[in-house]
Amino acid sequence: MSNSAAVTQFSRRSLALAQVASLLDTVERPMLVAERGGHVVLANQRAQQCLQKHNLPPLGSLNLFSDVLKLDPAGLLTQLESGEHEIALPIQVVDGNEAHARIRWLPEPDWLVVAVESAPAIVSADDTEMRNTLQELLQEREITYRNLLAAYLRLQEVNRQKTVFLASAAHELKTPLAVMKGYYDLLLSGSLGKLAERQRDILQESKESCERLVRLVSMFLNYSALESGKLVLHLRDNDLRDCLAELATRWQDAFQRKQVRLEVRISPQLEPFKFDYQKVQQSVANLLDNALKHTPAGGSVVLAAEPHFWERRAAVVSTPEDRRRNAAGRPNSALLSVSDTGPGIAAEYHQEIFEEFVRVDRTSSGMGLGLAIVKRLVQAHRGKIWVDSEEGRGCTFTFLLPSDIE
Repeated sequence: MSNSAAVTQFSRRSLALAQVASLLDTVERPMLVAERGGHVVLANQRAQQCLQKHNLPPLGSLNLFSDVLKLDPAGLLTQLESGEHEIALPIQVVDGNEAHARIRWLPEPDWLVVAVESAPAIVSADDTEMRNTLQELLQEREITYRNLLAAYLRLQEVNRQKTVFLASAAHELKTPLAVMKGYYDLLLSGSLGKLAERQRDILQESKESCERLVRLVSMFLNYSALESGKLVLHLRDNDLRDCLAELATRWQDAFQRKQVRLEVRISPQLEPFKFDYQKVQQSVANLLDNALKHTPAGGSVVLAAEPHFWERRAAVVSTPEDRRRNAAGRPNSALLSVSDTGPGIAAEYHQEIFEEFVRVDRTSSGMGLGLAIVKRLVQAHRGKIWVDSEEGRGCTFTFLLPSDIE
């Protein structure tokens, strides 16, 4: 990643932390946000008051596991990553009183959010009026929370019904579109009689429009399958070189028709590892389709893949010597990228373009689902995806696939 991109990413992280901090300060109960290793990065005002009251270390040196929860992080992290993204457990605070901590894992930033319930009150025990007021506020908050949850569930159901309806409509369109495409192929082959040049041009243009509709229908059916939770990965030992070479061969004709050069750079050092052959091809195909759509005639697109050492976050922090030794000796992932010479993408859209139904270029065709599908498929492989781009200088979509997953 370039220096400017790193600075931009750091600035966004700082802004995100500031926004989260302002939101946490509106919560009455103590709340902490920590990194996977236990380093506490945020604490709301009520949590900071509790830290000062019990003489705990300051925020910069506070460790969630050893100072607050007083437990071994290995078991907790394993439990969170196995599917239980929220865990409630009792903890012993400094003065011997018992409190309950609700721990939630946010996979995207890889944060642990801890809310402490039934913590020792900051007000004095004999301040009955204050405690009653707090109890009333807590009850009102609980009612508001339940109402919001009910409204959210209703919206989820409406969204589910909409997705099911659109998926049914797309499925009904799939068969007649396939028949139309078959008729176009039959007419263009000359089996039903000779065609004039003008007739052939019209039929060819109609066939291309039909193929675009087929791709859109297929794209939405794939998205609806992801939305309904029907995504199943078939992880087997596969050769990524064969996977990408086969895909590039299928796309050569489309690139030649648009007069865009497709260059393939696949490292011979890539070794077989477990991944879903079809899902990876689908992810790269979506990126190639996106690059071809936005690259003018005479431009070029580069598909590259190479072994890579991915320094993923872990509960146990490794030393710089270990990181250098691993990076030099044992690649643990594959780095895939698709670069183009198109108009590029402004920095403010780099995160937004991976969301559903988002199109930066309103004049382009498509539903804005291609990149959203790629992101979900990559994350299903426990990988990550990002974009490096500047306006007028093309863009590079890159994603990592871990090669050490079981």
